This record gives sequence, C-alpha cells and structure tokens, in this order.
Amino acid sequence: MGASAHGSAPRADDGPERSRRALVAGSVGNFIEWYEFSVYGYFATVIAARFFTPEGGSEVEALVRTYASFALAFFFRPVGAALFGRLGDRLGRRPVLILVILLMTAATALIGVLPTYDTAGALAPWLLTLLRVVQGLSAGGEFGGAVSVMTEFAPPGRRGLYGSWQSFTVALGLLGGAGAAALSATLLSEAQLNSWGWRLPFLLTLPMGLGALWLRLRLDETPSFRALQEEGTLRGRRPLRSPAAHEAGHGAGHGAGRPPGPVLVKVIALGAARVMGWAAAGYTFLVVLPSYLQSSLNATFQQALVATVLANLGFAATIVPAGLLSDRIGRRPVMLAGALLVTVLAVPLLDLVQDGGTSHAVKGAAVFVAGAVVGLMAGPGPAMLSEMFPTDVRYTGLGLAYALSNAVFSGCAGLVITETVKRTGSVDIPAYYAAATCAVSVLALLTLREERAHEEGAHKRRRTMRTRRTRRR
Repeated sequence: MGASAHGSAPRADDGPERSRRALVAGSVGNFIEWYEFSVYGYFATVIAARFFTPEGGSEVEALVRTYASFALAFFFRPVGAALFGRLGDRLGRRPVLILVILLMTAATALIGVLPTYDTAGALAPWLLTLLRVVQGLSAGGEFGGAVSVMTEFAPPGRRGLYGSWQSFTVALGLLGGAGAAALSATLLSEAQLNSWGWRLPFLLTLPMGLGALWLRLRLDETPSFRALQEEGTLRGRRPLRSPAAHEAGHGAGHGAGRPPGPVLVKVIALGAARVMGWAAAGYTFLVVLPSYLQSSLNATFQQALVATVLANLGFAATIVPAGLLSDRIGRRPVMLAGALLVTVLAVPLLDLVQDGGTSHAVKGAAVFVAGAVVGLMAGPGPAMLSEMFPTDVRYTGLGLAYALSNAVFSGCAGLVITETVKRTGSVDIPAYYAAATCAVSVLALLTLREERAHEEGAHKRRRTMRTRRTRRR
C-alpha cells in the first residue's frame, strides 16, 4: 500500500538516505519512551517499597499505588497528544519532536535522582508522580509525530514497513529495559538493588536522550507537510468532510486552524477501538507480566524477567514482517489475525505458564507466542492509523487515537489486573483482560476498508491541482 489518500507522496528529491534518516530519528524517541516505561514496570515492586510504603502500609497497597502513578502518566498522554499534535500540525513535525525528546529525557533522568519516602516523606511520591505526568505529556506527543515522520517519508508501497519500525523500537525499548533490569539484578546484591541500584537504568536515559536529540536536529521536515506549506492550505479553511476523507471512507479533513469536529472525533474513536487490543494485550504480556508473576505466582525476579524477555522477543520477531505483509495484502487481514489469535489463545497460554507440571521450555514457548501474536497487530497498526487522517490533522488525530487507547487499556492494565486478582483470587484475570479487549478490536477492524483504489485517484487529483496552479503563475 502506498501513500495515503490524505497525504502527498514523497518527492523525487526525497531519496532513500533521507527516508532512512527520518526512520531512525522517528524511532529513537519511541525506544527511549518504552525503555523507561518498561524499567518502571520491571522495578514496580522496588519503587513501591521506596516511594509508596509508609510505616504500616502493606506491599499490595504500595504496588497498587505504584500502578496508579503508572496509569496517571498514561492519562496525560491524550493531553500531550492534543497539545503537541496541534503544534505539530501547524508548525511542523521536526520542531515538536525535538521539544518532546528534551522533556522525555529530562523527566526520566530526574527519576533516577529523586529522594525516596525515607528521605523526603510524603513529598517523595508526589515528586515521582509529577515526573510521570511530564513523561505522559511527552509520550503523548511522541507517537503522533514519530509515526507521521516515518509514514510521510516512506517510499510508495512501504508505509506498513516504515510504520512497523515504530512498534519494533517499542519492542527494542522493552527489551532494553529488561536487559538493564536484569544486568542490575545480576551485578548487584538484592540490598544494593533496592537501595540505589534501581536508579541506574533511569539515569542511563540521559546519554540516550542526547543521542536522540542530535538525530532529530538533523531531521528534515516531511514531504507531505512541506507540500501543504507550499500550497498554503495550512492557513486555509477546508470543509470538515474533505473529498479525500469522504472517498477513503474513514478519514476526516479540516482546516489547520479549526478545532476538531464531530467527523474527526468519530474517526479518532474508531482508531482507538482498532488498536485497543494491541494496547491492552501488549502491556499485559510485555510489561505487567513481571510483577504479576512475582506477586501472584511467587516467581523470582530473575524468572519474571526471563519470561518477559521471551515475550518481547516474540513480539519483536513478528512486527516488521507483519508490517511488510500488510503492504502486500492490506492492514485488515494481518491485524485481524493477531486480534483473533489473542482472543482465542490468551487463556490457554496463561494456563501453561501457571501449570506447575509444565516444563520451562513449554512455558518459554507459550510467552514467546503470546508476544508474537501481539506483534501481528503492532506491525501494521501505525500505518493503519496514519492512513485514517489527512496530513493537516494527522499528528493530532493518530496521536489521540493511540493515546486514548493506551490511557484506558494500557495504563490501567497493571492497576486493573492487580486489584481484580486481589479481590477475586482468580489468576486468569490477565488472560481475560487481553482476550476481551482484542475481541472488541476484531469488531472495529472489520469496518476497516483498504484504500488502494482511492489512493491512486487522490494522488492524480493532487498532481493535477498543483499543475494547474503552476500554469496560472
């Protein structure tokens, strides 16, 4: 599938080198974002003890508070998506992504130097929560801009492949966080890890962020956004239902200075429903799993990390192939396959992990498969969202769809699962949660209409309009 019906195709002077540079610059922020979120998830029990356990508080209550702080950051993602998306659709993708990486890096590094509850008392959890809010805001602005850059620089017929790198770097970030946590747990004693060793993975974000900043300073503005600037449509007023959006069947256009209207709101809601299974199952299997295994199945820290690494390896293994396949056969069949497989396999796979008589090899294969089926949704997902929105609202639209889905179904995953397991005693809750959300995504994905025929017509119309304007001049 080529460029969207809503955006212009890359120009002839936007060669492979610029596309690759954009791919790296867009991906690196996602890596840092998800590295931090994974580190926070892996050290949730340690953070609970250091920040959320006053004298007399139970470990379970502290873990619930830790996940509440985790969820709070996710609920600020839509705010960040709206704020930075608005700026990115008016000023350009490049300057906003530079600002986002600065905020994200500073907030994460500062967590590594925060005073704990023993030192600062009740102020400690509030400071941690404040930094999580800043991370949520910056993360909300990261996805929309990064995916816009990747897909708008993508060569014709390669949006699925280029967009899949956003998800692939998420997997790399999660694996990086797991590696940092595992290395810390291996090199340090348990007392050292709980005292100060947990800070090191957060501080490691600082050099990574500086590298990401350098890459983004070298980034060009995207061809699609430059085309709108040259055409002067960024300052114009287009109807809420633009012809391109009407023909695509699931997009909405509007003037860059006009607030989102009802059509755009519906498209954002539909986009969120299409990726809610990806968001919920991804966080359940890839991030929440370590603390769940420790708190509910009495696994050791190292055992939980091994399980999570295997799940993330399965996730990483299928993402790029799934994105490439979606360029050939369409986004819908690939994403539907992933959502359906999670719906059917979630409970059996978790039962294998919980079964004391199951060998370690089988358990490892089970968590690997769990990650792999989520990758089938994550690979085509960014391109699918990008193609739902016209260029002048793409940063805002796809960012909000993704952020809303993640706020509700990822950010709350740890809190909902931990609290529900505590109240019901059922250890199958994570599987039920993943299966139910993926079932809803199946229904939403069935409405997805592929755009091959519409893209060609839209590209021809845009070329014709540009030619006519040139001749008039």
